Amino acid sequence: MDLRHEKVTIETDRYRIEGNLTLPREGYRSRLSDFVNQRDREFFSISEATVSTLDAPPDYSHEVPFVMIARRHVRMVTPQERQEDL
Repeated sequence: MDLRHEKVTIETDRYRIEGNLTLPREGYRSRLSDFVNQRDREFFSISEATVSTLDAPPDYSHEVPFVMIARRHVRMVTPQERQEDL
């Protein structure tokens, strides 16, 4: 399967996670909304992630190569603007 990375921001009750979500390049569930709305998906895998606590100072965050986020904790998913979109 041909894959692509979509830069996203995911928020839970306590954290903001920014990084790359891996999606199919085309076809079924290649749109971000279709991918995150799959009922059988328990976790989202984010690579090259920056994790920050929502109640911490804005400049406090840490980077991790990989993080998995349980779907039940996700409150919001937004795509980040790509450079070519600006």
